[in-house]
Parts: sequence; C-alpha cells; structure tokens
Amino acid sequence: MNEHSPRPPFAARFHEWRRERGSWTLCEQLRSNARELESLIEAREASTEISAEHARLLQSARDELRRAGSVIDFGTHRRSPRASHVTAAQLHINSGLSLWLRTLPAKELEPCLPGMFAIVRRHLSAEDERRTAVERIALEVRAAQEASREIGLAPDRLMTIVEALKAAWDAELREKLRAQSFARLVRWITAFLTGLAVAVAVLSVLWPRAVPLCFNPPAAPVLGGGFAAVCPTASREQIPQMGKARATASTAGRGDYLAVEFIGLAAASIAAAAALRKVRGTSTAFGIPIALALLKLPTGALTAVLGLLLMRGGFVPGLSALDSPGQIIAWAVVFGYSQELFTKFVDRQGQAVLADVRGPVEPPRAAVVPKPAHA
Repeated sequence: MNEHSPRPPFAARFHEWRRERGSWTLCEQLRSNARELESLIEAREASTEISAEHARLLQSARDELRRAGSVIDFGTHRRSPRASHVTAAQLHINSGLSLWLRTLPAKELEPCLPGMFAIVRRHLSAEDERRTAVERIALEVRAAQEASREIGLAPDRLMTIVEALKAAWDAELREKLRAQSFARLVRWITAFLTGLAVAVAVLSVLWPRAVPLCFNPPAAPVLGGGFAAVCPTASREQIPQMGKARATASTAGRGDYLAVEFIGLAAASIAAAAALRKVRGTSTAFGIPIALALLKLPTGALTAVLGLLLMRGGFVPGLSALDSPGQIIAWAVVFGYSQELFTKFVDRQGQAVLADVRGPVEPPRAAVVPKPAHA
C-alpha cells in the first residue's frame, strides 16, 4: 500500500486510538508551546541588536524544537507512544526555552520573572541555595514594583534566575521519571501476579487432587457420623475415617481453584471500583491510577486461594470446617476483597508519587505581567 494512500477504516480507527493512548492532548500542548517559542525566536532574530553569540544560541534553540517535534511525531519512529515521549519532548522544549532566555536583554526578560519565580518555587526545595537566591531577588523585584521603580536587575543576577529555572526543570524531569518508573514497576508486578494466578488455575485443572481446596466438617448424625468432604464445586456427605484424604481428593473438582480465583477477582474488581472515590484526576500521562486498579485484580484472585488454604490448614482456629460450598464461596469473596490490606500501601505510595509530580508547568512568557501604574 502506498504511504500516502488513505488508510482502511479499521486502520484509521486504530491509529486514532493509538494517538489517544499516547497522550495526544498533551502532545498537542507541547506542539503549541513549541510553535509559540519558535515565533519568539523569530522575533528575537529579527532584532538588530542580536550578536553572533546570541544567533548561535537561537539556532541551538531551533534545533531543540526540531528534536521535540520528532519525539512526539509518532509517524517517524516505531516506538510505542508512551508518557516518556511527552517527558522527553518537554525536556527539549525546556532546553530551547532556556537558550532563548539567555539571549534576551534585561529589559525584555523582566516581564518573564513572575513565571520563572513560580517554576523555581514549585520544583526546588526550600533548602536549595538557588531557590533561596531567586527568592531574595523576587523580594527585591516586588519591592521595586510596589514603589513604582525600575527593576534594573544586573545581568549576573538574571543569569542566576535562568540557572535556577534550568535546575527547576531538571527537578521536574526527575519527578516525572520517578512516576514513570513507579508505573512501570506496578505494571510488571501486575503482569507477574496475573501469570501466577493463571498458572495456579492451569495446574489445578491438570492435577486437581494435588492440593484439594476442600474441607472436612463432621457429617450429620443422621448419616451415622464420620466426616463430609466439601469443595467449592462439589461435596460428599459422608466419607469414612479411614482413607479420608483419598476420599476428599476424589471429591475435588477441576474447577475448584478456577471458581475461587474468579470469585476473588470479582471481589477485587468491586474493591478497585470503590477505591476510585479516593483517586484524584492527574494531568500526567503515566496512568498510575489505572495501574494501581489493575494490580488489585490478580491480587484478589490469589488472596482468595491463599486465604482458603490457610483456613484449610487450621491457621484460623474454629474456621477450618466449612460445611457447604456456599460458605467456601462466601469466604472467597471476603479474602478477595481483603487484598485491600496489602494493596493500600501501594495505593498510598502511588498517591505520594502523583503528588510529587506537580503537573505540566507553563513556560514563562514575555509580557504576561502588566507594569504597575505609576502614582
């Protein structure tokens, strides 16, 4: 098929889904920021006061914008569109913005100061010396504005602000990389637990008598005493004392573990839906809330099985003789939902990681703060 020929309807729909999956909205925001910065670079290049050194800086800024465009242009590379593309493109745009700021004279850089101060305060810690220096400069700027005086910052102090701004962008990048690493770790653990749950189900189907998920409550007196064999999908009213283990294993069905895992999965799904009330929206593209919700599903399937095995082994006194399949299923629901006891710590860490990622920061724009009126 020709590269420029129209896509089939299904391919077009898949392409649109792939773009949405790749944080298309955030990519469009980056393209908008890049076009705006490119216009500012063109305006700066048209200035008659530009030096050869500044011209080289502006050319490097253009190169950074081109690299940002190639990163978020999914048609130019085969890599799957992920949140890492947004972060990498933002890195190039920040670099181009830093280069452009270095070419501005002090008078033109002053209107950008409020936005630069906000970014530094947002991403640098209060103990950081660069933030401390910038905050001192910010106090001087505010005092000058309130007194309707010219700010008149020296070039070295302006460079201090630009360097602090670059450090703040680097700190923002580290925040996003931590979030990306956390989301990837949660997905790998989810995949491992899912594979483990599937393996348990398959092995139980192949060898249903290896570890039967059955209980042996006392049989009814009308049946002459003895024991019964109760499994999730079958039961036997009376088995002899001699050969109880063999009779119990013969009662176990191939679908016992599969049924318990399915019930645990359903209970964990309800727990995941209930946990959404605590999830706040995020402007990042890492999908941490979704990854945390998916982690609960295989965990619920496994905790349902493990909980019943603990009860069968007498780990919980007084609860080792369930006398009907319905009771086994009911306890599977309880154990499946109880995965919240383990995943709540991961949920808490995920919320902390999202809180550290403070969302996309608007770059400082020229002439965004009006001059205070003179008295």
